[in-house]
Amino acid sequence: MEVAEVVPDFADAFAFDEFNRMQREALPALLDSEANVVASAPTASGKTALAELAICKTLDSGGTALFIAPLRALTNEKEADWDRFEELGYSVYVVTGERDLNPRRARHADILVMTPEKLDSATRKHDTARYDFITDVDVCIIDEVHLLDSDRRGATLEVTVSRLRRLCDPRVVALSATMPNVDDVAAWLDAPPEATFEFGDEYRPVDLNAGVKTYTHGENSFADKYRRLYRALDLAEPHLNEDGQALVFVSSRQDTVQAAKKARDEVAERDVDMGARGDYDFHTETQQLDNDTLRNSCIDGVAFHHAGLSKNDKDLVEEWFKQGKLQLLFSTSTLAWGVNMPARCVVIRDTKLHDPLEGEVDMSPLDVLQMLGRAGRPGYDDVGYGWVVCDGSDAGKYRRLLREGKEIESRLAENLDAHLNAEIAMGTVQDLDDVMSWLETTFYYQRARSNPEAYGFEDRRERVRTVLESLVERGFVETGDDLAIESTGLGVLASKFYLRLDTAERFYDLATSEGIDEKAVLGAVATAAEFDSVSARQSEKEAVDDVLVGNDTGDMDAGARKVLAILVGSMNGTTPGDLRSDAWVIKQNALRLLAALQAFLDRFADPNAANCARRAEARVENGVAPDAVGLTAIDGVGAGRASKLAKEGFETPGDVADAGPGALEDAGLSAGVAEQVHEGASGLPNVAVEWGDFPDTVARGENEMCEVTVRNTGDGANAGVRVTVNGVEMTATETYLDGEATVPVGVFGATDDVLSYQVSVAFPDLPLVPVTATRTVQVED
Repeated sequence: MEVAEVVPDFADAFAFDEFNRMQREALPALLDSEANVVASAPTASGKTALAELAICKTLDSGGTALFIAPLRALTNEKEADWDRFEELGYSVYVVTGERDLNPRRARHADILVMTPEKLDSATRKHDTARYDFITDVDVCIIDEVHLLDSDRRGATLEVTVSRLRRLCDPRVVALSATMPNVDDVAAWLDAPPEATFEFGDEYRPVDLNAGVKTYTHGENSFADKYRRLYRALDLAEPHLNEDGQALVFVSSRQDTVQAAKKARDEVAERDVDMGARGDYDFHTETQQLDNDTLRNSCIDGVAFHHAGLSKNDKDLVEEWFKQGKLQLLFSTSTLAWGVNMPARCVVIRDTKLHDPLEGEVDMSPLDVLQMLGRAGRPGYDDVGYGWVVCDGSDAGKYRRLLREGKEIESRLAENLDAHLNAEIAMGTVQDLDDVMSWLETTFYYQRARSNPEAYGFEDRRERVRTVLESLVERGFVETGDDLAIESTGLGVLASKFYLRLDTAERFYDLATSEGIDEKAVLGAVATAAEFDSVSARQSEKEAVDDVLVGNDTGDMDAGARKVLAILVGSMNGTTPGDLRSDAWVIKQNALRLLAALQAFLDRFADPNAANCARRAEARVENGVAPDAVGLTAIDGVGAGRASKLAKEGFETPGDVADAGPGALEDAGLSAGVAEQVHEGASGLPNVAVEWGDFPDTVARGENEMCEVTVRNTGDGANAGVRVTVNGVEMTATETYLDGEATVPVGVFGATDDVLSYQVSVAFPDLPLVPVTATRTVQVED
């Protein structure tokens, strides 16, 4: 059955001319009905075409399609693949956390591509002008729906899809690798039997021979990696000798590089005939690579692939592997979920991996099955070989996984309180009956019906009531006289910033305490529940101690001290090498938490405390000194320019705005950059405090009311103005400071001989150092 016969207006959107057997069987459900569809099929059997058919049907009727990709890296891949739709006149727009959202483009897109996390954010804010496009979706395609069973991300996918269905009720097409309980997913999504497909191994384009191999476990984990590597090469070698290809999955980016280096030597030692050193044309092609280590490796037929490589290098490695120019490829698990790159032999060298936030964890069973599914090259091999290399104690677990598969479970119960709080914060749940109705829309409810004993199905109402009462007791939710429930300010902020509830409570406690400073801010973030599982390896402890020398960390555990060391190192731009492997992930999570803490302090404390958190966030992000942090508020000024300007005597954006472009050029900026930086600085507050007729003396026993003017010659912003006398707060006001504001200040000739007044202006939303001005008044007898 040719594509041009089935969808003649969209034939050019497909990368092939004829549908395979699996695709033909699903065609009527996708094109001839409006029913929701669930399809489970082996990896590499052509599931993507089912998504594209659903998109074509929607586009043909003028609708909007949403594609939920399991990983951020895959959203970029889809954007590139679906240039074919762009060429037909349809727009594809990727919405992820790492890209600035253009609401207009999103609103007019024909195909939206999002991750579960970004879709969660969008649906929570669906009633804002920025995200209102999400309620116009006509079909929602869930790629790799078995991600529901992911311990970290599964619950997010589950509640987000349920929420989207309540918001706009799109058609849902869910695609999955082989899973035993596809009927549970179909029941959750209301897919009828005729639109539910469970394509078995007979639909695999190449048969799979999968098994488990053990290795002798030693005392040294570093040596164990090489024991597993030699075992992996033993398994791959016969296929390499027969002009086959092998794909070896390892646990980290660094391991892909180290394993490839060692494998090159070992392959040469074993005299395996592979590589292209005599191929002058390929040798020339490798000069296109950005990574020198990768370039040298590819000549020997060995390569590595991970998300940290440039797009150019990843694309070239993928293309050369598909062409057979590379025989042995080491990769992280990302490749298993993304590009269709099968190999005759697939070996999973590492079943455990180091997670920066969780420590050492077992690889997800879903990842294991996804990786093994890459074994076998259609059109080249009659059978693919997949092997799991593990310690003998784990062999039984993996043999059962290969024999029985993995039923997809709901992970909602593990974070039910946080997800329920989010629904209450959005106003979609207003009493206990609403909660139960919401629960019935989840995969958790359907799975509990299928396995009532394991999920405690009969006690679900009582369990939900207990969770709800806990939210009330902890201050996230409040109840009215009619038993209605609504979110508190604490609950709203916890939902807005996706915080664990323990962290939200900790931030609230800090916001309602005394003496909030940078140390307290960093300590609250380092001890946040999001970092509870961070551990410090032995090799890292010395580096942590070096960074934190002179810091009193009290009873912080080793994991929290490691997080704090990474924050302090980031602020100073000097993260030690021993901490860098985890620093990026921890830093990104910390920046999110610092932004949340700033909001907590702004709401529950005062502008000065919020500004303290905002400056800490800017320092962690940019790695600048305290006296240069305010300069990072200027568009186009990062760590380097901020430090350069600070050394030239510019302390604030106001200094930059007052100086003019010429002075910035004298400070070392090019003419064009100087103009840009000056323009950016001119768009920020520029504050001066004017004391007016403020007295120098006051007679004891006399009182005088004065007015101090706070003048802003730059753009307006939210500000807190605080007046103290001898360190005691006299007045504190919050205002939108645009132009000028007057502050009443009382001069009282009381018992003190000297009155020291200070006016402080802090901007809670900007990393500007607070502007302070002081005056001294003598009290005369």
